[in-house]
Amino acid sequence: MQEYKSGGHTVWDCKYHLVWTTKYRYPVLKGDVGYRCRDLLREIAMSREMVIYAGSINRDHVHLLIGIPPNMSVSKAVQYLKGKSSHKLMSEFRMLKKRYWGQHLWARGYWVATSGNVTDEVWMEYIKNQQPPELDDEFRVV
Repeated sequence: MQEYKSGGHTVWDCKYHLVWTTKYRYPVLKGDVGYRCRDLLREIAMSREMVIYAGSINRDHVHLLIGIPPNMSVSKAVQYLKGKSSHKLMSEFRMLKKRYWGQHLWARGYWVATSGNVTDEVWMEYIKNQQPPELDDEFRVV
């Protein structure tokens, strides 16, 4: 997987495994909400020159193996992904607005690890095998 990206004076490959949860771990990312969340994360990532290599949206959390440009911090990337997706999902789905009346869909914080310690294939396999106890809607962020 040596697909390097390049900028004006840089050649880079910065991949991270990100995980974040819904507030109170409510299982709201199913059906249409989950599909829309997947599409929004793809759009937001492309608009900020991030690359999603693998991902999984479960009912109460999101896993991403994502490439983030070196000129953007991980915290800023997560801020874009969580902030914009939360705003759009809350405005499009009334049930979310009712459940999260405080305007916060995502819980505070996130988990991150660089993919340098573990091979990309291991991360992709781990994310691919993220299954809820009972089978969830079958969709992946590609």
